[in-house]
Amino acid sequence: MNTSTKKWLFLKISSVILIPLMIWFIINFVSIYDKSFNEIIGFFSNTTSKFLFSLFLVFGFLFSALNISEVFEDYIEENNLKNVANRLLYLSAIIIPLFTILLLFI
Repeated sequence: MNTSTKKWLFLKISSVILIPLMIWFIINFVSIYDKSFNEIIGFFSNTTSKFLFSLFLVFGFLFSALNISEVFEDYIEENNLKNVANRLLYLSAIIIPLFTILLLFI
């Protein structure tokens, strides 16, 4: 399978997975928006909320990294610069969600 085909396939799969996670996040964000700090901590202390929010972060960053990578492919002419930009993008798409999830579970 071609690399572009794999990217396209991962982009479509992650977008389908993000739809119910985004609906869940919006509904819960609206419900905790005006709550106190302790109620918000209580929400994120729930194991189901932690798990779903972690999935939301991972797939959200994967989706955005794949989209930004396509922008790099289209607009950066120099291959070395394009490769460095893509590697930094993918590295940040791994590190930022992992760091956030670790803080959430501590």
